[in-house]
Amino acid sequence: MDYQIGKTSEMDYIQVSEGIKRKTLVYGDKTLLTEYKMMKGKKLPIHNHAEEQTGYVVSGHIILTIDGERYDMRSGDSWAIPGNIEHGAEIIEDSILVDIFSPVRAEYIPK
Repeated sequence: MDYQIGKTSEMDYIQVSEGIKRKTLVYGDKTLLTEYKMMKGKKLPIHNHAEEQTGYVVSGHIILTIDGERYDMRSGDSWAIPGNIEHGAEIIEDSILVDIFSPVRAEYIPK
C-alpha cells in the first residue's frame, strides 16, 4: 500500500447517530484512524465489533462503558478495547475523540 497523508477538513463526516459523527482520517494495511465529534447529552449505544479499538479523548468529557464497567474519561485519557467486547459512551460535554482500529474496519474505508 502507498502511504497516505490526512489534512484537516470539515468535509467527509458521516452521521453515526443524532449528535455523533465520524470521519476516517487515514488507513493502512493494518490500522485505521478515525475522529469522532460528539455533542453533549448524546449517547453512543452499546455495541461491539471484531476489531481491537484504542482511543484517546482530544477534548471534552465522556462516560465510557466497557463490558459493563463505567469510566470517567476526559481530555488526555485513553483506552484499549479488545475485539468483540461490548462498549458505548454517554457524552457529558461536546467532545472530540480519536480511535484506531486493528485490523482495518472495512466498512470505515471511504468509498
